[in-house]
Amino acid sequence: MLFGKIFFIILLVILLSMVISSIKVVNTGYVYILERFGQFFKVLEPGWHFTIPFVDFVRKKVSTKQQILDIEPQSVITSDNVKISIDNVIFYKVMDSKDAVYNIENYKSGIVYSTITNMRNIVGNMSLDEVLSGRDKINNELLKVIDEITDAYGIKILSVEIKNIIPPAEIQNAMEKQMRAERDKRATILQAEGDKQSEIARAEGEKQAKILQAEAEKEANIRRAEGLKESQLLEAEGKARAIEAIAEAEAKAIEKVNKAIIESGTNETVIALKQIEALQEMAKNPANKLILPNEAVSSLGSIAAIAEMLKDKK
Repeated sequence: MLFGKIFFIILLVILLSMVISSIKVVNTGYVYILERFGQFFKVLEPGWHFTIPFVDFVRKKVSTKQQILDIEPQSVITSDNVKISIDNVIFYKVMDSKDAVYNIENYKSGIVYSTITNMRNIVGNMSLDEVLSGRDKINNELLKVIDEITDAYGIKILSVEIKNIIPPAEIQNAMEKQMRAERDKRATILQAEGDKQSEIARAEGEKQAKILQAEAEKEANIRRAEGLKESQLLEAEGKARAIEAIAEAEAKAIEKVNKAIIESGTNETVIALKQIEALQEMAKNPANKLILPNEAVSSLGSIAAIAEMLKDKK
């Protein structure tokens, strides 16, 4: 009875172990390659799966996530016989886990050696200057070539990036000197360009200042001339009004004298004397100009004689 119980317990433990071992839990981001009797059976996707103990066997656990493969620096010779060191980073993803397991022994090694070989071929056809300035070109060509190669074993190359390009020490020193000379050259050019722009701006400022000064002087001269013109016009207008007023006053005076003579019945001799007195008063003003006809001038003598006779009688 005791032996039977022990055997039953052992059998139960074995059966329980077999049941537990037959349950396969696949985590997200991975797949299992399942073989049955040594041959590929199926790919177990993430989740719970039941397998047959001693019949089904998990060949390999494959990650379906994007992966990074860092390639160590490799020595490469350019077309101008310069030995440089280049290291790369490969971003890839397993698209077909079956091909990745059965079509190549180690797909990571396949990616590495494909990258190194083709990188040497591509860089070997380029000069050092082309390599240093053509990282994108090298990356694109490597991506195209390696992706075609890895497509046979279910790998998708997402990106190929060059991390470092390290030339020999003497080349680095020469490049640093060249870069320093280029920087000094650019600095000198920029300084000269700045001085040129400064001189142009200063000359332009002086030109504008002179133009503005000339415009100001012109405007001042125009205003002075207009002021002088207005002053002269006002002065002439004042003189004309004064002369006109004097003439009107004298005319009114003569008119009053003539009226008085007519009213008093004075003879011609008195009229002549009054005319002489009027002429004398008019002549006193320097602004007045007297224009006399020849007959009036010839009669001045007789008028003067009559005046003397009247004075003597008086």
